[in-house]
Formats: sequence, C-alpha cells, structure tokens
Amino acid sequence: MTDARTRLIEHISAGAVFRGDFILTSGKSATYYVDLRKVSLDHRVAPLIGEVMLDLIAGIPDVAAVGGMTMGADPVAAAILHQGAARGLAYDAFVVRKEPKDHGRGRQVEGPELDGKRVIVLEDTSTTGGSPLAAIAALEKVGAVVVAVAVVVDRDTGAKEIIEAAGYPYYSAIGLADLGLT
Repeated sequence: MTDARTRLIEHISAGAVFRGDFILTSGKSATYYVDLRKVSLDHRVAPLIGEVMLDLIAGIPDVAAVGGMTMGADPVAAAILHQGAARGLAYDAFVVRKEPKDHGRGRQVEGPELDGKRVIVLEDTSTTGGSPLAAIAALEKVGAVVVAVAVVVDRDTGAKEIIEAAGYPYYSAIGLADLGLT
C-alpha cells in the first residue's frame, strides 16, 4: 500500500465515516455513511485522492479526460487533473449534469469536447452504480468513448457488478475492509 493511500484511508476513516441510521440512494438502510465530500474538498486530502486515483487508472491507455455526475465526481476529477499535471500527465476534466441546461448552450456535459475521446467516469462513493451509468449515457450521446468507471470508495453494495454487467471495467481504490466497515 502506498503512503498516499494509507494517509487517504486515515483521513476518510477519521473525517468521512459517520455512524448512525442512514437511508442510501438505493433506499436501503445502513448503520454507517461515507460522505466523501467531507474530505474530497479538504486541501490536505484532495492531493491524496489525486495521487491514489492516478495510480489506480495508470494502466488504462490513451485517456483524455475524467469526470462524472456532479457533485460527487467533481472534486475527484479536479484532484486527478491537478495531480496529473504535476506528474506531467494531460488529463482534462468534465462535469455531467443530471439534466441538460435549459439555457445557454443547453449542455449536459461540460468541459472539453469529448467526441471520439477515451474517458473514465468517476464516482466518489459507489452504492448502486446508477450515477456512473447515467453519466455514461450522457457521455455516449456526445460521442465520448467510456473506457472504465473508477471510484474512490466502493461500498460493496453491487455497483461493481452492475457496471461490469453493462460492459465497463470497474476500478475502486478503497473498500469497506480498508475503512474497518466489514
């Protein structure tokens, strides 16, 4: 395990894991909630997310851009963009809205033009796989070639299987066992 990954796990465990009674996106109940935005927007943690995610996706060739559904994927994409630039890598970032804008250019996918470009869909914490699949649908409408889904924390609630059944490779940086939640 890399030092960055170890430190990221420590930050997530200390600042983003909440215990109690929660309802998840799936409608199911849980006794803990991982709110990655509590740390992904922290100046100490965002660079670690970038490092860990860059290491996770390093073997995927010719990726032009990373991003996903706003809001969860946004800080992850920004962290990859910035840490990638620090490593001399050229990853752009994009944002996928839930719906196309009803004004301006009416876009659902914001950022660089992605037609014909290889992209990775990101998610902060996966539960159902619904957000990445919604992002994939929007990206494919603009001609992007989705080559993988990569998540920071996998809740092990079926998202991996759903994404892979849809035909996309699934990568996760941290699992529940890493956070002491199994």
